[in-house]
Amino acid sequence: MERCPWSEGFEQYRQYHDEEWGVPLRDSRALFELLMLEGAQAGLSWSTILKKRDNYRKAFDGFDPVRIAAYGEADVERLMADAGIVRNRLKVNGVIKGARAYLAMEAAGTRFADFVWQFVGGEPLQNQWKTLSEVPASTAVSDAMSKALKKAGFTFVGSTICYSFMQAAGLINDHLVACPRHKAVKALGGKAAHALTKDGQKSRKRA
Repeated sequence: MERCPWSEGFEQYRQYHDEEWGVPLRDSRALFELLMLEGAQAGLSWSTILKKRDNYRKAFDGFDPVRIAAYGEADVERLMADAGIVRNRLKVNGVIKGARAYLAMEAAGTRFADFVWQFVGGEPLQNQWKTLSEVPASTAVSDAMSKALKKAGFTFVGSTICYSFMQAAGLINDHLVACPRHKAVKALGGKAAHALTKDGQKSRKRA
């Protein structure tokens, strides 16, 4: 299998690429978990967070927004003493803020999944990158998502983090065209799909 080059290095990374990365994710709680993990990645590598993912799930009560939103200072100190996660106070508090923002959004009648998917019109954007150098770090779409998430009360949701989140959650298919997963993931996006141009604009085409 000619995988996307970034996935090589260790077996867990390859497995993540082959089974999860780019698969359209529409479950609100799973999307919340992924966004929080992407935020934890800021300034680090995704491989670092991936290796700690199980620890994060244990430390943050399975990323249950209701439980996390109720965290107090004792919980923050517990997390800051947990060697299984990135012990950064701003990032730890960011997850708590994120849980509260998530609950506020849902209480106002907006499902988090619907909020996230609105930025791509409800269907995955299908790209046709041939090399990693073509793949952007952010786009106008991730800029818009970042701005909206910050307004909603989330932190660690800059445009680059949002673009990485969009790639991982399957809002965009950024597997290189030579990678077998490109075709497999594309098939999950439905008969009609969008392509994302380099400036972040959408153009509709048949899949």
